[in-house]
Amino acid sequence: MLKEDIKVLAQRFHPDIVKLRRHLHTYPELSFQEHKTAAFIKTQLDALGILWKPVAGTGILAMIEGKLKSDQVIALRADIDALPIQETNMVEYASQHPGVMHACGHDFHTSSLLGTIKILQAISDKFGGTVKLLFQPGEEVLPGGASLMIKEGVLDNPKPTAVIGQHGMPRIETGKIGIRKGKHMASMDAVIVRVIGKGGHGAEPHYNIDPVVIAS
Repeated sequence: MLKEDIKVLAQRFHPDIVKLRRHLHTYPELSFQEHKTAAFIKTQLDALGILWKPVAGTGILAMIEGKLKSDQVIALRADIDALPIQETNMVEYASQHPGVMHACGHDFHTSSLLGTIKILQAISDKFGGTVKLLFQPGEEVLPGGASLMIKEGVLDNPKPTAVIGQHGMPRIETGKIGIRKGKHMASMDAVIVRVIGKGGHGAEPHYNIDPVVIAS
């Protein structure tokens, strides 16, 4: 069964995925500065014979075609940027870049997608359709890399019926995943408010516009 084949391959590739993750964790890069990270991903794709193209600066779009007949299209997405945080973990693969750390698990997301690509390539004669592979830059900032990648057409020609991503959650036991329909986690949005004040006499505050009070 295909499910069992995937499990066997996941176990086989697990040590390689761990190495990829630790390399990415050692050399984190901030949003839209992921040049070496992108180069590393491209090297891995080249080694697997996967065609790719750059998008949104440091983003990457690749595809795998199943050999069975199908017009189904899905997309798998991983973010690749790190956070401006100083790592204090005492591990051999700790960040070598002062003030920058993969504290949100994007090293795990990226290495997992690379591992998934290896599995998909190994079973390409057992499934049909197209799997689009999205490595997204700048997830930690607004406007982020997702909107830029979409503007550059990563969800067109062919258009996926679903985009699948993941996020680490320490509260879930290792070896298990959580799935639900609809919204699952929070995301951030930017709200910009411009307040124009108006000076005046302290004895006539009703004629003034106090931007400090309004903005608070």
